[in-house]
Amino acid sequence: MSASRPESFVFGSTALGLPIPAYRWEAGGPEVLILGGVHGDETEGVVCAHGLYREFMKDFRFRLNLTLVPAFNLDGVLAKSRLNGNGVDLNRNLPSNDWNPQAFNERYPPGPHANSEPENQALVTYLAARKPRWVLSLHSWKPMLNVNGHCHAEAEAIRALTGYIIEESIGYPTPGCLGTYAGLERDMPTLTYEIERGQAPRDVLRIHVPAILQALELAQKRN
Repeated sequence: MSASRPESFVFGSTALGLPIPAYRWEAGGPEVLILGGVHGDETEGVVCAHGLYREFMKDFRFRLNLTLVPAFNLDGVLAKSRLNGNGVDLNRNLPSNDWNPQAFNERYPPGPHANSEPENQALVTYLAARKPRWVLSLHSWKPMLNVNGHCHAEAEAIRALTGYIIEESIGYPTPGCLGTYAGLERDMPTLTYEIERGQAPRDVLRIHVPAILQALELAQKRN
């Protein structure tokens, strides 16, 4: 089998019962997870994830075991909504130590209890089984690289090509988020890549896909 040909599989199910497509390349080396579309209205991350898929299909040149989930919150992507099919913000619903049932902002409802959503249940299962050495979560907001855990080298590689600032805090409380759950509490370094909101798809592909490919070169060196 060609190194560029992935295994296609169902990562999990959405709140509305849709299968979440995922792709996996097995080339040895560290485990890496890339998520797009955690928030369904942040389409820049979904575009970027599909751009990565295109490049990987041309030539997967990395010594990595890499899983790519282009549209993690598929219900939200299809509805152009930040929230999943149950009206929950998946990035406030993970069972981190700081999960809070209170919605500090009405746009970020955390769900009825931690890890209540099937998308996150699938993610938690994956993280426990695979224990990735780097997690990249593709979002869009103001340009920023939010690092949780030891992934500054990858962030610096992206910054060199994008000029994006690197921050260890997004700037406001995010209980139940992936960066805390995986990056800080489980030593699975997590980079939340906030692509400029409203950037044209052509520019997302031109700027951010090459930056991530450069960061993946460094991720190969993780032990």
